[in-house]
Amino acid sequence: MAFCAPPPLELACLKALWSLGEGNVRSVQEVVAISRPLAYTTIMTVLDRLVRKGKLTRRKVGRSFVYSPQATRDTMRRAAVRELLEGFFDGSETALMEFLRPEANPVEPVPGRQVHEERQIDTVLL
Repeated sequence: MAFCAPPPLELACLKALWSLGEGNVRSVQEVVAISRPLAYTTIMTVLDRLVRKGKLTRRKVGRSFVYSPQATRDTMRRAAVRELLEGFFDGSETALMEFLRPEANPVEPVPGRQVHEERQIDTVLL
């Protein structure tokens, strides 16, 4: 099965669990709520989805589940970068590095947008 970078809400829950080590729905909700207040049931649904996808494990403790990430943050980062390399750079690390060098990619101004915004890398996966 090919790796697929998780959508933003799944990634937020994974990040919470990476910082916690493991946690129940409430503890994940508290961490996610710092940047994105969401309902308990929303977090529970996302965590269940991540279990079905094999990205989390869960075990019953009392009346609730405790969730743990299956992969480390670095493992997921490597897989996401590999996906980026394969999808946009034909697997060439050199092509990616050339793309990331600012002088190799002059940015043409877009009306109404600052040039430095074009150069910023989306850090969701980092």
